[in-house]
Amino acid sequence: MPRKKLEDETEILSHNLIVRVSQTQYNKLEKLRAESNCQTIAEIVRRILAGKRINLFYTDITLNAPMEELATIRRELKAIGININQITRSFNTDKAGIQRAYYIMKVADLYKTVDAKVDRLLILISKLTEKWLQG
Repeated sequence: MPRKKLEDETEILSHNLIVRVSQTQYNKLEKLRAESNCQTIAEIVRRILAGKRINLFYTDITLNAPMEELATIRRELKAIGININQITRSFNTDKAGIQRAYYIMKVADLYKTVDAKVDRLLILISKLTEKWLQG
């Protein structure tokens, strides 16, 4: 599939430039490319020449552990929710009502685990809020 035609003829990249740079300059450009929203070093150079903004993205590695724990809690809460839905379905299909007390106790136990997870979640959120408001 051919590339899309540009409506503005002045924006077509029609001239090749060959530029030599030292290893340190290349490393700086590569570092900029890795930390920015640009895909190639050529795009970085074009933006520098045009005086356009280069958005740099930094990751705060101190937030890795809390974010992983938040993702784990999310997964566990989702699994508990699925279990509660399955137990509720079984509860509603039990016409005789023989095992309804069993289903009620099982759901109550699951809600206790949800309560513990929500407490941990609130602690994590308060820590993240403190860190966010410091900066």
